[in-house]
Amino acid sequence: MDKKNVLLVDGMALLFRGFFATSFRGNFMRTSKGIPTNGIYQFMRYFLDAVDTFKPSHVICCWDMGSKTFRTELYEGYKANRDAPPEELIPQFDLVKEVVEAFDMPNIGLVNFEADDCIGTLARIYSKTDEVIILTGDQDILQLVDEGIRVAIMKKGQGNYEVFDRHNFYEKKGISPEQIIDLKGLMGDTADNYPGVKGIGEKTALKLLQEYETIDNLLDNIDRLPKGVQTKINNNLDMLHLSRSLARIKCDVPISCSLDTALWKYDKDRVSMKFEELEFKNLAKLI
Repeated sequence: MDKKNVLLVDGMALLFRGFFATSFRGNFMRTSKGIPTNGIYQFMRYFLDAVDTFKPSHVICCWDMGSKTFRTELYEGYKANRDAPPEELIPQFDLVKEVVEAFDMPNIGLVNFEADDCIGTLARIYSKTDEVIILTGDQDILQLVDEGIRVAIMKKGQGNYEVFDRHNFYEKKGISPEQIIDLKGLMGDTADNYPGVKGIGEKTALKLLQEYETIDNLLDNIDRLPKGVQTKINNNLDMLHLSRSLARIKCDVPISCSLDTALWKYDKDRVSMKFEELEFKNLAKLI
């Protein structure tokens, strides 16, 4: 039986990227009713390019469902450094899902979890029998790379991807996908606003993991570490464990999505009507 090729899209990553790529020039692309659409327009351009590049048989789009999740309960500061979304982006959150629906694609999200957790859960399920590719701009998702799971990180400019798989991962990153979680535990993540071990940056964290493989093994051998590193770790043990928990994508959240509902096949007229409603003249020729 032929394996299916399932594309899992990190919806928020594409929408935010699309919004900021076009809005810095003050270009919010409003409809004649005054609704801003620049994020959705650019989302569609990224999305259609990826479909053209990776030729999926099935496509699913995953979304964050609000800023409060189990991670914010674990650590109040999680993502607390982020500004509220720009007011021009707010109406585009619901509208973009309508566009996705027009393509007859499932929108998946679960309150209290991030899109990453939904992506991780679905990727683990589908990769047992099929091939999965995850489209994102978010390096955290690299921890999901496995047999049957590739990650395409969007690079600057359109149509530029760096694709990570089981075979090229070590060569590109110097560690394995599983070690990404421990890497973040040690060095923290400024984008998500958790500190890891104060004073340990990426270079030291990488070196430690290349030598000791895991945080647990590192702690078992703490006496062998340079005195300065020992002190930093001992002073930040709680935050080390917490940061590792925050970094780990949950792959067992209670969602499911039958691939039968995700077949990449759409009604051109329905999509055209949606594009017309949003006054996307240039996109019509891409479908």
